[in-house]
Amino acid sequence: MTKLISIVIPVFCEEQNVLKFYNRLEQITREMRNYTWEYIFVNDGSADGSYLELKKIAAKDKKTKVLDLSRNFGKEIALSAGIEAASGSAVITIDCDLQHPPELIPLMIKKWEEGVEVVATIRKKIENQPLTRLIGSKLFYLLMSKISEVEMISQTTDFRLIDKKVADIFKTISEKSRMYRGIIDWMGFKKEYVEFDADARAEGVSGYSYRKLLNLAINSITSFSLFPLKIAGIIGVIITFFSSLLLLIMLPTYFIFRSPFFSPLAIVAVSNTFFIGIVLISLGLIALYIGNIHNEVVNRPLYIVKDRLNFD
Repeated sequence: MTKLISIVIPVFCEEQNVLKFYNRLEQITREMRNYTWEYIFVNDGSADGSYLELKKIAAKDKKTKVLDLSRNFGKEIALSAGIEAASGSAVITIDCDLQHPPELIPLMIKKWEEGVEVVATIRKKIENQPLTRLIGSKLFYLLMSKISEVEMISQTTDFRLIDKKVADIFKTISEKSRMYRGIIDWMGFKKEYVEFDADARAEGVSGYSYRKLLNLAINSITSFSLFPLKIAGIIGVIITFFSSLLLLIMLPTYFIFRSPFFSPLAIVAVSNTFFIGIVLISLGLIALYIGNIHNEVVNRPLYIVKDRLNFD
């Protein structure tokens, strides 16, 4: 029996790239006649003509399916929507800006057929990547490698293949603050990596603004590590220790030796400064976790689909 492979493609303001990506993907899949295919494009509230381009493709190709989300929910949610709609024996997630080369798909499927349940990709370099993004990415993975409870390999991407059993388990995960690749890494399973050099974007600019990247980093840290809560306590202990030492010096210096260098007001000011620092640091970090808990308890749907194309 021919196996169905689902390819999930999140789309956000990619009007200029959608057709180019589709044509390049078709060149690859047409050569792999032992499989049947479904392309699931998830339009994540694009403000340009991306959805119109997708409608044109879907009208000509019934294996091209489109989920049109009611607004921009973010790439992580768009990926989740596509995976939930997928029915293939394997699911491949890939960006449509052509920085993820579709030419790797045959190799990924070959490894899957050999028994690998997760085939992830590692980006070795990106053409014309801004220095700020490069530094930010390296710092993020360095930090995650030190504090995360899940092993995350540096420069891994969302371009990956997951077996149906992995996809089915992923569909049961309900958390709303999510990082797709982090959740897949957390799940385990037999995994192998494939390296690639990323080309520059075919057209347009990245939909991932610095604000979105920062939000993703914060969600990743708070979702996969308790270290920030621990470090708040550690900082509190250190500040309390040194403030105690300073007070032990200031108090006898003023009250016993009557030194003019320290007044009661200075002692109170130092004490308040240290304790306020402890409270603010602790509250700020705890607030991140409380915010995540709030998002889970509210229990809104993860996303809203406005329109579906070619779903029977």
